[in-house]
Amino acid sequence: MQLETDDERAQTMTLEAFADTIVPGEKRSPDDRAVAGASEGGGAVACGAVELLRGPEGGLAPALDNLADALNAHAEEYAAERDIALDGGVPPFVALPFADRTILVSILTGPGHPEKDLWVSMTMLSNMAYDTAAHISTHDALAAGHPGLLALGITLPDADFLWRFPEHSYGIKLNDRHPDTTPSGSPA
Repeated sequence: MQLETDDERAQTMTLEAFADTIVPGEKRSPDDRAVAGASEGGGAVACGAVELLRGPEGGLAPALDNLADALNAHAEEYAAERDIALDGGVPPFVALPFADRTILVSILTGPGHPEKDLWVSMTMLSNMAYDTAAHISTHDALAAGHPGLLALGITLPDADFLWRFPEHSYGIKLNDRHPDTTPSGSPA
């Protein structure tokens, strides 16, 4: 396994801090700077947001160097405007207190911001990592204890790999199965 360079580690920390701002989680260790620890349990980072951002599925992978640099530039500007001293030992966005990260992301994703579409795309992928485990199979995610899917109440399928829900989400059965439905659940 190849170790990350300083630039790669800075990018990883920045992406983790962004994802953690979208779906906060608990710190992975006491000295964790990217994950602020604003919430209990696993958030977007624990659910694989960085892996999803870097994967081909989301389409942002080629732009992540520029996006991380831009996010850190925005953080420096934000901090300067508000007279916030940043720790130079970590990337500027990581150095922002969690509440300020949240405000900055709100600005970047807000109406009229010229880069809004890029930041909203990163936001959506961070949410998708938590809500759907979009970068791995649902079965594998659940077997690994994926915090987001478990928080949503998703369970492992039955032994035949089909999901069955004995309690209907509306509290009532909405309709009988169509008589032409195949054993796999497909319409005939």
